[in-house]
Amino acid sequence: MEIVITISSGFFILLGSFLCISGSIGLLRFPDFYTRMHAVGVTDTLAAGMILIGLMLQSPDSLEIVKLMLILLMTLFINPTASHALAKAAIYNSLFPLL
Repeated sequence: MEIVITISSGFFILLGSFLCISGSIGLLRFPDFYTRMHAVGVTDTLAAGMILIGLMLQSPDSLEIVKLMLILLMTLFINPTASHALAKAAIYNSLFPLL
């Protein structure tokens, strides 16, 4: 049973790391602010979730799991809200997307 948890934890952490790298590539490759922000915002939220799930599987203590769940919930609520606020601020400051 322990080997299954270790393998699945490693899978989640590797998937989260891959998503972080793909978000970084999107940040470098996309042409304008809004597509870059979308690439980083979506992959960052999902990558943090995958890494935190992998860490939850590795943790033997229930208090650590609760703390990681709180971090995950805050990340899931704060990242999309921050991306939305950043896009609204960009539009308010007359930064329009490329067509």
